[in-house]
Amino acid sequence: MSENYYLPRSGPMPRPNSVAEGREVLKQEAFDAPNVQNIRFRAQEFTAVCPKTGQPDFGQVEINYTPRNKCIESKSLKFYLWSYRDHGAFCESLAAQIADDVMWAVEAERVHVTVYQTARGGIELTTDAVREYGG
Repeated sequence: MSENYYLPRSGPMPRPNSVAEGREVLKQEAFDAPNVQNIRFRAQEFTAVCPKTGQPDFGQVEINYTPRNKCIESKSLKFYLWSYRDHGAFCESLAAQIADDVMWAVEAERVHVTVYQTARGGIELTTDAVREYGG
């Protein structure tokens, strides 16, 4: 994508138009990494849509990563995760896509994403995706 997306520095955050836009913002808002070994984000209110039924799936997302040169800016992460609100995807796909997008955005040493899906029909689901830098 060649378009530049920027979040306002103050005031209300615009609603994301797509997951692709959220992904671009995640990369564009990244900042130089300080000397830290691990960063953990926990989003306790994550929503996506079941691709089969169109019904909302609620859950949590935990992102752990070891930065190399860049870090994720938390406001851009909120925007990125919000972009999934109307996006149809299975829990397993969500963990993989988020891990891929974080790795793409900041080229982390290691990324571990866990998606916890709230019970539906009495079944909870937890999925993990791990990515490691290979370059």
